Amino acid sequence: MIEAVDLHKSFGATMALDGLSFRATDGAITGLLGPNGAGKTTALRILYGLLRPDKGSVSIDGVAVAERPTEARARLGVLTDIHGLYPRLTAREHIRFFGRLHGLRGAALERRTDELIRALDMQGIADRRAAGFSHGERMKTALARALVHDPQNLLLDEPTNGLDVPSVRAVRKILRRLRDEGRAVIFSSHVMQEVSALCDSVAVVAAGRVAAEGSPDDIRRQAGCESLEEAFVSLTGGEPAEEEL
Repeated sequence: MIEAVDLHKSFGATMALDGLSFRATDGAITGLLGPNGAGKTTALRILYGLLRPDKGSVSIDGVAVAERPTEARARLGVLTDIHGLYPRLTAREHIRFFGRLHGLRGAALERRTDELIRALDMQGIADRRAAGFSHGERMKTALARALVHDPQNLLLDEPTNGLDVPSVRAVRKILRRLRDEGRAVIFSSHVMQEVSALCDSVAVVAAGRVAAEGSPDDIRRQAGCESLEEAFVSLTGGEPAEEEL
């Protein structure tokens, strides 16, 4: 389970988070939605320990990120919107490298690497260097890195961005399987169709707070709208801004 409690974060005079709280439970996919400038990216960075909040706390399976960051990160798989790869390493070498960082070795590491290559349909790029990868190929490799240590909790920022239709279907299948295995999954996306298709619950972030929380149907009812997209715009006060914190 991933839990954020009363998160506050300022950058100079700009208040990015103003008391944000939400929970991603085991056995569910939780969508985290917010327009640019709402504080969603700041919240995600605090969740995986890249930023420290001015006030409030984050815990992963009850482990406080601020107090025991290494233990908390070991329980979390992260795919960020910035997924830089080492250009001279192959996709397989990336997976192996991150597996070793998480303590995998020998046959267990090779077995897990092969599983991810098959699951994400990466056979054609597994032994190619990352230099020259398409956006979708880079995304697949970054997703495999996030999953290599078989974490109980996952934080995935735009995991289907840039993927072709078969790859999107493969990612959906993986996420549903992870949910059915009892894991906690946070799924961030601007594609409302993806959110409606995948998420069991949604937290809509606006002005540094959670503006609405519940199932996609609950969000539509709260906003009095027929579609999730209309509800999102209504709850967040209009169209997304150009910059995001």
